[in-house]
Amino acid sequence: MIEIDAAWRAANPLPPVQDDSTKKSRGRVLVIGGAQRLPGAIRLTGEAALRVGAGRVRIATLQSHVALLGMAFPEAGIIGLPEQDGELTPGPSDLLVQQAAVHNAVVLGSGMADKDAAARLIETLGRSPAPGTALVLDAAGVACARTLCDQLNGYTGRLVLTPHAGEMAALSGRSEEEVVADGTPIAIEVAARFGAVVALKGPDTVIATPDGTLMHYRSDCSGLATAGSGDVLAGMIGGLLARGADPLLATAWGVWLHGEAGHACAAKIAPVGFLARELLLEVPGLLPR
Repeated sequence: MIEIDAAWRAANPLPPVQDDSTKKSRGRVLVIGGAQRLPGAIRLTGEAALRVGAGRVRIATLQSHVALLGMAFPEAGIIGLPEQDGELTPGPSDLLVQQAAVHNAVVLGSGMADKDAAARLIETLGRSPAPGTALVLDAAGVACARTLCDQLNGYTGRLVLTPHAGEMAALSGRSEEEVVADGTPIAIEVAARFGAVVALKGPDTVIATPDGTLMHYRSDCSGLATAGSGDVLAGMIGGLLARGADPLLATAWGVWLHGEAGHACAAKIAPVGFLARELLLEVPGLLPR
């Protein structure tokens, strides 16, 4: 198992940001998600993508949240989608497909708890997969995907799944106890089945690829187990994908940056009690120059 340590990072650098780079050259991220009871989580994801160096972010969320998010997150473009019972619906069938096609990476699921709503969004994207776009599934977006292999087939090789133990249980059909006891072989199996890079999140995060490569990062930071932390990680991975990193590189660096931002917050604030949004300010300083 490969450790995400200083030697690995030196041998596997992120795509550099050139002095003459533009917003376009640094990549575009589309974040799809949100729900009536979690209107702010998707902002964490979008801001995280910018904090790792992506050039532009667009958020697709509930129409009723457009003004709120636009004021709270002026750096992002906002797209309003229809909603039903407080959950997001795909809206016009070609809108999300068109938007995905003009972005380098899509992050789907942030701020969503309804797996049926997330599945409808995945099915919409899967009908016409964008050939140059990477896809990150998180939260309800990954928890709903167990039966959606066919719909996600068009993103094979460009797909990242970021489940915690409970979401991995839903994704794999195993019990959460099995995942906690020994999640590594389950992550390997899911990676192969979906043709995806899988980051099984926890104190010991394991990253698996379809060819059986395994990577590991231990955070030793209990404060990262807080609401919104996963939304931040998903956005960081999406932002690194948009910058041109391949799925494994983006995921491994995202996991490391997320963990190290937690260490920085623990040192400055306290080991437990810092907020997910406080991770965001630590990230730019951790990026390699």
